[in-house]
Amino acid sequence: ETQREAVLHTEGPLLVLAGAGSGKTRVLTVRVAYLLSLGVAPWRIMAITFTNRAANEMKNRLGQMVPDAATDLWVSTFHAACLRILRRDATRLGFERGFAVYDSGDQQTLIRDCLRELRLEDRRFPPAAVHAAISRAKNDLVDPPAMRTRAGNFFEANVAEVFDLYQRQLQKLGAMDFDDLLVKTVRLFQENPDVLAHYQDRFLHLLVDEYQDTNRAQYVLVGYLAGKHENLCVVGDPDQCIYGWRGADLNNILNFERDYPRARVIRLERNYRSTRNILDAANRVIEHNQLRKEKVLWTDGERGAPVTVFEAGSEKDEASFVAGHIQNLSRRRAWRDFAVFYRTHAQSRPLEEALVTAGIPYVIVGGLRFYERKEIKDILAYLRVVANPHDAVSLERIVNVPKRGIGPAYFTQLTALAGERSLPPAAALALAAEVPGMPAKVKEAARKLGELIEEWRQWPLGLTALVDDILSRTGYWDQLVAEDTVESRTRMENLKELTTVTGAYDQRCGEDWNLADFLAEIALMTDVDRYDEGSDAVTLMSLHSAKGLEFPVVFLTGLEEKLFPHSRAID
Repeated sequence: ETQREAVLHTEGPLLVLAGAGSGKTRVLTVRVAYLLSLGVAPWRIMAITFTNRAANEMKNRLGQMVPDAATDLWVSTFHAACLRILRRDATRLGFERGFAVYDSGDQQTLIRDCLRELRLEDRRFPPAAVHAAISRAKNDLVDPPAMRTRAGNFFEANVAEVFDLYQRQLQKLGAMDFDDLLVKTVRLFQENPDVLAHYQDRFLHLLVDEYQDTNRAQYVLVGYLAGKHENLCVVGDPDQCIYGWRGADLNNILNFERDYPRARVIRLERNYRSTRNILDAANRVIEHNQLRKEKVLWTDGERGAPVTVFEAGSEKDEASFVAGHIQNLSRRRAWRDFAVFYRTHAQSRPLEEALVTAGIPYVIVGGLRFYERKEIKDILAYLRVVANPHDAVSLERIVNVPKRGIGPAYFTQLTALAGERSLPPAAALALAAEVPGMPAKVKEAARKLGELIEEWRQWPLGLTALVDDILSRTGYWDQLVAEDTVESRTRMENLKELTTVTGAYDQRCGEDWNLADFLAEIALMTDVDRYDEGSDAVTLMSLHSAKGLEFPVVFLTGLEEKLFPHSRAID
């Protein structure tokens, strides 16, 4: 009955407090279908999910329920929606429409360059820590000058300088990072009332999932988009806020009724997923939360197996216990039924060793990501340079891969020459003949690479054909064939998998394929997006990655002081 109420309330703000396993995805999907049945045009509905996986699940369900309308709906993550908005009006912010989107690896590479330029040591300013600080600032809509003003110590003051240089470098490279997609969209709306009015007029209904995990930038975006019609439906649960370390602000959901005084609140408290024993344990933990909105999860399902606790003497004993239990239970279950969760990926090593020893197949979600493997990043870097000749970070990665004799010193000379003539870095390859001291053979190699990049920029065929051409004409594939090692053969298999991905993209987009859009899709992918529920193996993953997934048998490991919960959470 409460699910029905949440679907039928279509006018004005609505807060759906949805406990775990209460069917919120179904409610959101049916709500969209109901709006369509009332005659609301599909292009006037925007649904925001927290993960690509959730967005795809909603699209698939709507495709079955309302096949004619599903393609015109905006169903995506915040970042994907912002990317779409920015592609249309990036020129207003000084970017080309085909701007690059840097993934975490590219971001840290650029941050290292900035640290080097500012003569700051990696030891005192670890790139990962600097990147995290800049990311938090962006999510809070804090710019470099504001960060400089707020700096309370030596580290923060210097990070503010890195932040300032990092942003200037991104602009110069024609690139945005993951967080910029949110920040730049907020800025676009603030500085261009006509653009904001366009989207406020367009979207009559806005639905936002996992509202408890939204940060300041996302909160402001929701306020802008819903500002005219206020037909805003947010779904969330303060008890499931697990991204505070990433900028999520619990006050966004706690203060919803203050922000929207006309709001109606509907509670979904019936759980359709878990047994009574699991819910009882969860409710006893949750009741200690200080910042929450009251609700009690219940189920009329079976009591189920009891929640068991095992106290191990060491992490090795703990891993052996987990592997042994999985081995015993596997007589009645498939390997895919089991999942092992931990707080940090560093905890997976003893678990992996125990599973290998027991001969149990497993997959790790969030280990070395497919798109972070060397060979994949190499080819994606080629594609990035083709899409954006200003991308010096990607050009530096591929200019000597395979070996062409263009080392760091020659590359610096080439980019300096490009800067003097106000040319994009990739265009400097054609100027190699003018670099003093560069051997004729190297000049010729640089010239040929420049010609190839220019040819690929005019590529008339599909994306997969482009990747194949890059692998062939650069000599990258032939080099792996010549190596003939286990490692090179593995890399070749990974590259074949990449062409499977591009093939699926070609099939989906046909003649409308766009290289910049494909690269942005890849940059926005998360660990869980490549998780294959069909593979018959035990799943190892962090608790954060597990959100929204279901498994019949779950092991929660590392429940130790200062580890789970983490020391930062306790402080």
